[in-house]
Amino acid sequence: MRDRPSWLLRRLVLGVAQTAGVVVLVFALTEALPGDAAVALAGDAPDPERVERIRRAMGLDQSAAERFADWATGLVRGDLGVSLVSGRPVTEYLAAGLGPTVLLAGVTVVLLVPVAVGLGVLAAGREGGPADRVISIVTLGVYAVPEFALGVLLTVVFALWLGWLPPTAVGYGSDLLGHPAVLVLPVLVLLARPVCSVSRLVRAGMIDALASPHVAQARRYGVTGRRIRWAHALPGAAAPAAQQLARTADWLLGGVIVVESLFVVPGLGTVLMDAVAARDIPVVQGLAVVFGTVTVVLNLGADLVTHRLAPRSEVTA
Repeated sequence: MRDRPSWLLRRLVLGVAQTAGVVVLVFALTEALPGDAAVALAGDAPDPERVERIRRAMGLDQSAAERFADWATGLVRGDLGVSLVSGRPVTEYLAAGLGPTVLLAGVTVVLLVPVAVGLGVLAAGREGGPADRVISIVTLGVYAVPEFALGVLLTVVFALWLGWLPPTAVGYGSDLLGHPAVLVLPVLVLLARPVCSVSRLVRAGMIDALASPHVAQARRYGVTGRRIRWAHALPGAAAPAAQQLARTADWLLGGVIVVESLFVVPGLGTVLMDAVAARDIPVVQGLAVVFGTVTVVLNLGADLVTHRLAPRSEVTA
């Protein structure tokens, strides 16, 4: 068995390196955007003096290396920059959109774990039976539907035809908890594909775990039923599912952007889309770094959970 402190240190160092890589990549990609950002921000028939002022405000009169050094130094201090459109700090945009995004993602994850694990355990316990076949067919079918198409379908059925739910969050502001009906359709869209993928992984892991020697030994000692499934088989089956949950969290960051745009939820996804449309580079860079850093942290957390659940089966750093 490997030395845990040294393994943890290597994972932390790797996480820091990945975060640094995200910072470099975000800057490089925004630098590679076609056209002149200053001209785009100046509008139609821009005045040369206005363009030059914008270029100075954006630091485009400096070399790329100097601008990267200034920007990275600000990131270390917690300064994500200032919006070129409004002059407000990027952290204000982050604070304004963070609540709805965290609420959507949080509700999705809270529902995802019990639903996906429950479906996976149910299907594995009835392997080859009607329940297993129905769960497999439904999860395969739903997983094949793109988020945007599923969102449109659910909106047409439950908002327009039946009138049970509001089609968008327009008019409700950012107080989504005060209007929980607004959350139903976005959360259903965000839940659909992760539930399918995680439940299938749990099912496969449970089938292997139920056939393992240690479960057979537990049965010989008289352990049966729920205790076999939940206490002896599930911990081993949960290790690959934990990694999938981290990848699901990665997907949620992208899925939230689509879902927030579709249902007009005032979260970070909407802020990012508005910043891209306005060519507000500092806001785009700041939010991209936040999304990338969250992804690194979530994957590091998944590695730690996997290490705890199955310490001898981890992937080496």
